[in-house]
Amino acid sequence: MNIISTTKAPGAIGPYSQGYEVNGFVFTSGQIPIIPETGEIIDGGIAAQAEQSCKNVGAILEAAGSGYDKVIKTTCFLAEMSDFAAFNEVYAKYFTSKPARSCVAVKELPKGVLCEVEAIAVK
Repeated sequence: MNIISTTKAPGAIGPYSQGYEVNGFVFTSGQIPIIPETGEIIDGGIAAQAEQSCKNVGAILEAAGSGYDKVIKTTCFLAEMSDFAAFNEVYAKYFTSKPARSCVAVKELPKGVLCEVEAIAVK
C-alpha cells in the first residue's frame, strides 16, 4: 500500500490521506472545492465548485500515475439534488470515459460546500 500525497490538491483536513495506491488501483479521498494554493473554498456556485473538486481529484490521480481516463468508479455527493444537472455538465468534461458512478444528495458536506467527488482508478 502506498499513500498518495501531492501539493496540487488540498491537504487532508482530518485524519486521512489524499489517496492510496493498492495492487494497481488508486483510491482517492473525497475532494471538496478547496483551492490547494490558498486553502479557501472557491466562489461561484455549483459549477465552479464542481470544477475545483474534479481538478483536485485529477491532481491526486496524476500523483499516483493515473488519470481521469483510468477511473472506473466515482462517488459524488451533492448538498442539493437540484444542482444535479449543473454538476453533471462539469463532471462530464473530466470523466469522459463515463465510469460507473453513484451520486447522492446529503444533508451537509464539510465546510458547507456544495459537492464532493471521490474516485477509484487503475494505474
